[in-house]
Amino acid sequence: MARTRPADRISSLINAAIRVFLLKGFRRAQMADIAREMGVSPGSLYNYVESKEALFYLVIDQGFDNPPLGESRPLPVRNPPPGVIVKRIAERFRREAAVPALLAALKCLRAEDPGAELEAVVRELYGNIYRTAYITTMLGRSALDMPELAEVFFGKMRGGAISMLTSLIGSRTEAGQYRRVPHPAVAARLILETITWFARNRRGDPNSQDIDDESAEETTIDFIVNSLVASPRPRLPIASPAAVRASNGKPKGEPRS
Repeated sequence: MARTRPADRISSLINAAIRVFLLKGFRRAQMADIAREMGVSPGSLYNYVESKEALFYLVIDQGFDNPPLGESRPLPVRNPPPGVIVKRIAERFRREAAVPALLAALKCLRAEDPGAELEAVVRELYGNIYRTAYITTMLGRSALDMPELAEVFFGKMRGGAISMLTSLIGSRTEAGQYRRVPHPAVAARLILETITWFARNRRGDPNSQDIDDESAEETTIDFIVNSLVASPRPRLPIASPAAVRASNGKPKGEPRS
């Protein structure tokens, strides 16, 4: 008969797995590594999951939440059928990484206020990358030796975001609302990579510890908007993103001890 375990133990297991998968990737990580990180015996993990594949699926299914849901469920979690892990990753990203401001912008040939429009797009992108920093870093690391994951993570997800940004830059340039750049796709990639570094990768750089979250976000947004918009508007004061994040806790997927 399937058993259940307390939600806090599932959360601890998910967090330990995130830390190990982030460091080693899926292929190199061993269940013994995860047990050691969690502080339990390797054999006890099989009370919760049938295999490393089942644990990876559990991380994808619940690890985006803050903290991980750790909901009661029949245990051990069974091995997922072929293709289910990648399908679930795509589903979670469609929900967690949606950028309504970008989708809305692409439906219009011109923006009523191109500066405000671009600021909203960049702010949503920044917020998504900030919130999912640890889980997406883990997925990127694992995608290096999982071709099926790499196709979705680097191709459809990152590639899709770059494609949409490229379309927005081209449309607003043709409307005379963005200044012309030598290559719109390169500009789109530059925007995404800049946001990714300041929202996510900066936190692992020991030389960037003096940059606080709010300064990183606001400077990134200001720089991108004023680099592209032909006649940028003065940006109005806004509610502090750092204060909002402080009230919401850590970024989604951040490993907790």
